[in-house]
Amino acid sequence: MELRDIEIFLTLAEELHFGRTADRLHVSQARVSQSIAKQERRIGARLFARSSRRVELTSIGTQLRVDLSAGYQRILEGTQAASDAARGTTCALTLGLHGPQAHYYTHVFGLFRSRHPEVQLRVQEINFTDPFGALRNGSVQVATSWLPIREPDLVVGPVVAAAPLVLMVATDHPLTRRDAVGMEDLAEWPLPHSAVPIPEYWQQTLVPTHTPGGRPIRRGPKVSSIQEVAAVVAAGEAVCLIHGDAAHYYRWPGLRYLHPYDAPTGHWVLTWPAAGQTALVRALAQAARDAGPSTGLGTTGQ
Repeated sequence: MELRDIEIFLTLAEELHFGRTADRLHVSQARVSQSIAKQERRIGARLFARSSRRVELTSIGTQLRVDLSAGYQRILEGTQAASDAARGTTCALTLGLHGPQAHYYTHVFGLFRSRHPEVQLRVQEINFTDPFGALRNGSVQVATSWLPIREPDLVVGPVVAAAPLVLMVATDHPLTRRDAVGMEDLAEWPLPHSAVPIPEYWQQTLVPTHTPGGRPIRRGPKVSSIQEVAAVVAAGEAVCLIHGDAAHYYRWPGLRYLHPYDAPTGHWVLTWPAAGQTALVRALAQAARDAGPSTGLGTTGQ
């Protein structure tokens, strides 16, 4: 399998949309379709289940994504390391971020770069289905995560963002017709949850099992990416409690964001391995403390 075909497969596995995959990779949609068809012929099985409404990974596709991701990342890191060596750049810090977070932590990164212009700050995306894996395997030195974090081997650093949680619903969902929405309303609708095991205490922030008043909340579709979350919500299969930045960056057709009047505040922090607390990690944490957290991310939306 050629490297470009691996890149197309992994991007489509993340986006679950042929058009967005083509736009992201700057290729035609036909090129994406041809690459996937070629890979499916070579493997002898479907990697994606397609319908007029959605694209989903098959079980074989899901396993292939897991198997290819680590190797692909190592190839990118090896290429980057060679490029750094050619330019004489050896001082770098790799930061793991969820989704588009690089756009709203610019105040932290700008301050860090002004203090340490010799350091190359790299960004690697991490997924909610494996929030701490990249820290533990060493592919990133520091990452963002929402609270709480109860991992003995990880250090909980400064808060970098704080905003009320919002509720992602379909544009025609019954909740959109109510004058006000509160956390007790979650008892009426299922919430999507992680398709793979993640710390239950951590998942409870966005997928609570009970409302504040003690009413049980059902768990609905299993999801493995924000794109899958958006798909099941837009289809009316679930509602999703999510951090406020989603209302800014995931404004896709079929989705609407509501603001529960009693929504708890979600906090994002920097975190890193206790055994990997380097001078650069401490410097980034200090820049975050000095810059202060982003706030009010949940104010955009309907």
